[in-house]
Amino acid sequence: MIIEVTNIPNPEITCSNCQACCCRLQVIIISETGVPEKYIEESDWGGDVMQRLDDGWCVALDRETKMCTIYENRPWVCREFEMASYECEVERSENGL
Repeated sequence: MIIEVTNIPNPEITCSNCQACCCRLQVIIISETGVPEKYIEESDWGGDVMQRLDDGWCVALDRETKMCTIYENRPWVCREFEMASYECEVERSENGL
């Protein structure tokens, strides 16, 4: 018997019903997307990362709307983090969603 495994995203997971838990992850700047310099800092290991405020959230996150204020210029890593992906589900579950 052959069992085919497919990666079908959970339709119940959308960015609109999330509390932007992915915006608490460390975001490494690995390509030029136009992220404003004021949002970038050097990490302890010497790489460029998105700044996070004392509350742990990305500095570019609007705290009231949970929307990215630099969406058109967001880092490559943020562009590749797929809604309802395995990584998304892990972050949501770790944040009680």
